[in-house]
Amino acid sequence: MSKLLRGGRISKAEDEVIKYISSIKSDHRIFEAVIKINQAHILMLSERGIISPRDASIILKAISDIDPTASLPLDIEDVHMYIEETVIAKCGLNIGGNIHIAKSRNDQVATAIRMELREELLNVISHVVSLQEALLALSARNVNTLFVGYTHMQPAQPVTFAHYLLSQFDTFNRDIQRLEEAYTRVNMCPMGAGAIATTTFPINRERIAELLAFDGVVENSIDAVSGRDFILEVMAALTILAVNISRFVEDLIIFGSFDVNLIELPEDFCSTSSIMPQKKNPDVLEVIRARMGDIIGNFMASITTIKALPTGYNLDFQEVTPKLWECIDIIKEALDMLSKLITKVEVREEKLARPELSFLAATELANMLTRNYHIPFRASHKIVGALVRELISKGMTLRDANAEMLGKISATFGFEIKLKDEDLQAALNLSNIVNLHNVTGGPSPAEVRRMLKTREEILNHVRSRVFERRSKIKKSIEKLESAVKSLIGSAGSHTNR
Repeated sequence: MSKLLRGGRISKAEDEVIKYISSIKSDHRIFEAVIKINQAHILMLSERGIISPRDASIILKAISDIDPTASLPLDIEDVHMYIEETVIAKCGLNIGGNIHIAKSRNDQVATAIRMELREELLNVISHVVSLQEALLALSARNVNTLFVGYTHMQPAQPVTFAHYLLSQFDTFNRDIQRLEEAYTRVNMCPMGAGAIATTTFPINRERIAELLAFDGVVENSIDAVSGRDFILEVMAALTILAVNISRFVEDLIIFGSFDVNLIELPEDFCSTSSIMPQKKNPDVLEVIRARMGDIIGNFMASITTIKALPTGYNLDFQEVTPKLWECIDIIKEALDMLSKLITKVEVREEKLARPELSFLAATELANMLTRNYHIPFRASHKIVGALVRELISKGMTLRDANAEMLGKISATFGFEIKLKDEDLQAALNLSNIVNLHNVTGGPSPAEVRRMLKTREEILNHVRSRVFERRSKIKKSIEKLESAVKSLIGSAGSHTNR
């Protein structure tokens, strides 16, 4: 326990107890934010006449001398008490002892977490954008590249690789939307809430929020110090992002496996076996997939902790915060690795020529019978299904189908048709099938090019919003620093006179 807190209600505390409950090991993450909060708070106290400009300048000078990159001592319970002890040691108790007027560690830590978290949210969004940029670049190279669309892990219909990649882009775009939505609730200021009931000093909460680049205040003081749903919301968004990353990674592992062999994974992101010389193992993707599970686990641990807490501040909260930072670090590293890997993926186009993949044309064959020969689709579906069953039983594929064979099967279902060979061949041509799927969102190259253009515009808007938010924070903090320097300078000049 800090010496500042000893001798009152608690006379002493065992060192091992302080070490056990200390958050100092993870407080480096919010060190700089806590410094800024103290600066803003002292400025506000001076502006409101709660402390004199002279005392404020002395305290601010002591705060400004603290190096936020320095190692924190391990024998103190948290960064808040470290800063207060440092200020009092430099300024004396009569002046430095007022640094804590009208604030609590409760509102201060909630504010610091939000300040660091808003920066990290923008960082995560930027990492997702980098992955999306890589997806768009790879898509642009594969607009006409045929690929297999799967359902139930079975080859279903022909698409293009670009069409598949754009599906991943859109998935990650929803992740960005969730993170941006969370940002609006994270960037609200709890300062001035005190321990739970604000203060009897005439503080200006809105002024602190302005100095620290918040969009407003968390108004109700109980909610301000008690609420950690903003952390859970961010962790929930990160958990969904982790699931989406894991599913994408699983696809890549399957597509690149020796059996499926639709894509070539870059060698510099793979390794080999210590005993089996033929192996090319997708180790990076497997580690990403595993670590996404850590994010899900951290979210479950955090929500389980918070669901049992009564309203108000509880020290249980400090066990949740490190899990939040760990989730952010894991997701950023995974996104960075995946962005670099995806740019080097190559499609093995020759694998689409495998005879068994001719069955990808089955749906269009049924469509053709309906469109060209006016057979009800449900009947066409049965006719083609029967054709596929017969071909498979004979060790054949759709490449072996002919007009006569399909005509005979149609007749067994009561439909006499004279099938044109050119209709059959057109229906079995995978490139032609893809070109015909030109409705909104389909895999036709023309539609994919349109989607590529709109996705570029989406990215531009996201980049712009990130830039604007970072700029606002930067300008506000610069104004804070300027105000601090000005007060220190003016008080110093007055003292010298």
